[in-house]
Amino acid sequence: MVSEYHYDQLTTLLHERGMKRYSESHENGRALIADGMEVKRTADIPMGAMWTSGTIGGDGKTYNVDIRESASVAHIYGQNLVAAESLTAIGNAFAFSPERLKPTADMELASGLNRFVIHTSVHQPSDDHFPGLGLGPFGQWFTHHETWAEQAKSWTDYLSRSSYMLQQGKFVADIIYYYGEDNNITSLFGKKLPNVPEGYTYDFVNADALLNVLSVKNGQIITPSGMHYKVLALDANSQQMTLKVANKISELVKAGAIVVGPKPIGTPSLTDDKTAFNVVINELWGADNTVKSIGNGKIYTGESIEKVLTALAVKPDFEYTKPQADTQLLYVHRELPEQELYWVNNRNDRTENIEATFRVSGKTVEIWHPETGKIEQASYSFADGRTKVSLHLEPNDAVFVVFKDNTTTAAQILPAVIETKLAAVEGNWNLSFQKERGAPSNIAIDKLTSWTENSDAGVKYFSGTGTYSKTIEAPKSWFKNAGQLWIDLGDVKNLAEVIVNGKSLGVVWKKPFRVDATGILKPGKNTLEIKVTNLWVNRLIGDAQKDVVKKITYTTMPFYKADAPLLPSGLLSTVTVLSVK
Repeated sequence: MVSEYHYDQLTTLLHERGMKRYSESHENGRALIADGMEVKRTADIPMGAMWTSGTIGGDGKTYNVDIRESASVAHIYGQNLVAAESLTAIGNAFAFSPERLKPTADMELASGLNRFVIHTSVHQPSDDHFPGLGLGPFGQWFTHHETWAEQAKSWTDYLSRSSYMLQQGKFVADIIYYYGEDNNITSLFGKKLPNVPEGYTYDFVNADALLNVLSVKNGQIITPSGMHYKVLALDANSQQMTLKVANKISELVKAGAIVVGPKPIGTPSLTDDKTAFNVVINELWGADNTVKSIGNGKIYTGESIEKVLTALAVKPDFEYTKPQADTQLLYVHRELPEQELYWVNNRNDRTENIEATFRVSGKTVEIWHPETGKIEQASYSFADGRTKVSLHLEPNDAVFVVFKDNTTTAAQILPAVIETKLAAVEGNWNLSFQKERGAPSNIAIDKLTSWTENSDAGVKYFSGTGTYSKTIEAPKSWFKNAGQLWIDLGDVKNLAEVIVNGKSLGVVWKKPFRVDATGILKPGKNTLEIKVTNLWVNRLIGDAQKDVVKKITYTTMPFYKADAPLLPSGLLSTVTVLSVK
């Protein structure tokens, strides 16, 4: 009734009026007297939620199952777009930079999202009250009053490029995972995801889709939306199985489906014919730890999903070397008519050089960088239906590996990139500060340290943009070897725009904080400006000090006490010039 009379009916009423609906039904740990997939089945855009890391529920594991539920609905029922209330926060007010947000955003993408609905952007009726109004204690406080609002485009470009790419083609999954009829996905798997082997991925399926959407063709389980799966896996929770579901599984297996999972032990329905139920279950399942053939298909009991896939000669879709024991990558595979693309995410805050193996062969390989839009060639080799690709991943990096054009060239090895440090940019800097934020107009500094270490309270508690400027001398030797010239800022809190000789080289917001200055740096004298923007936290703490007569900031509730820790801000390490070949 909840699904049909509320959610489905709402879709009908809205469509009659030329409108569509998103449905974020139950997030995580919330009571819902309906099946989560079922209430989203007619949503134009099924929707989940993900809280920001470091806040309630924001561990990147609690809510990813909610997004995967919505993604499974989109894949099976054919909506394609998957949205989520994204980057929600409670606590750590105004303490979120793009670099801090990225691991959470990437976890959403890894879980199947391809449309961000950012929480929250509260209307700001007054542009002289900063940071302004909020939704009580909840954020991410994503408004035009954020300190880094003017630099936000480089961040939103990353989100939009990633989303656009992951809207292309069809999601690739080997497993369709049935979880039963009496619990929601989020209650079953909110703390621990299903035991699906690494290198394979899956969609969830509920009873509604199992009964009304799934069929079998050429030994694979398919949907009208174009999805195809190798194996139907049954969760232990499905051991209480209604007769109609058992009959549908029997139909699928006889048509050629491969099923793996425990033998059902009973039906939860008071109206099912128990004799009929036992007949169909005993026909399908043999004794424990057996493989039983029925019609054109098979049912595996007492075997892991991994062993069944191995028995079917289904190789992992994605594998990678592990330079360190805790190296962790996540991936998404999308299949287009003539191309294949994989999104690969480094879950560690360190550089990783790995060799990844993809279940694709006979294609050229390119690396697409969603942070910058840059496309580059890759070193690869293919054989036996799979391709090995060398990947250099920066800390918390994410790239698209695009298998593009047909080729008979089975290997391509590119020369290694060589970086050479040409100079450290040392000596005095002029540091000027954004007006009306409590800091002096400018100061001279002889060492790059956090603004919070400055004895001037206006600098110590400053929030906004500070501009470092100086003239640097570029010797002719920098330009002799025809390599690229890069400027590496080192450690930055939190975003920086680099301007050389009056030309902006862009905004950088995560490690490595570096820009390509090739063709802009000239032999001789060059002007260098680095505009660094930090967060509101320090100024909010400064305004909480006892001796403050006139506050610079305005919020609708207090967020920080006077003794709260300040956040490092500014350029924190030596700026260097690099030659890259």
